[in-house]
Amino acid sequence: MYQFLEQTVDGYMTRNVKTVQRGLDLFQLSEMFETDDFNSYPVEDDGQVVGIVTKFDILKCFAFTPSQMLPRYDDLMSRKIGDVMTPEFIYVSPDTRLTRVLQIMVEHRIRSIIVLDGIEKLVGIIAREDVIAALKATARE
Repeated sequence: MYQFLEQTVDGYMTRNVKTVQRGLDLFQLSEMFETDDFNSYPVEDDGQVVGIVTKFDILKCFAFTPSQMLPRYDDLMSRKIGDVMTPEFIYVSPDTRLTRVLQIMVEHRIRSIIVLDGIEKLVGIIAREDVIAALKATARE
């Protein structure tokens, strides 16, 4: 376990990150979630990360109060990612220690964190599964 304390994001993050654009609709996004089995995608605009969109963002579209009129499914699913994404997102750098990533994930109840380099360009994503893999790998050593 002591080795885990020294591990950084760089050694465990996924580098080939699939991103989405703001103009994609929720129909397309839900198909991507199903095909890729991801929980979130970074949202990019002109090569810059401008937000994150998750399965939870889709679910929030369907949360109604008794006083609201219920829109049709097709109307909701035709909304654009830019309308439902989370523009304020947590990110880490490749040299962030996994202990910090674990702390962020637990505190904020999030499944994955975007990894940006020093000039805030997307270089990866670190997910719960990656942290678990690091724990498992360092426990054996």
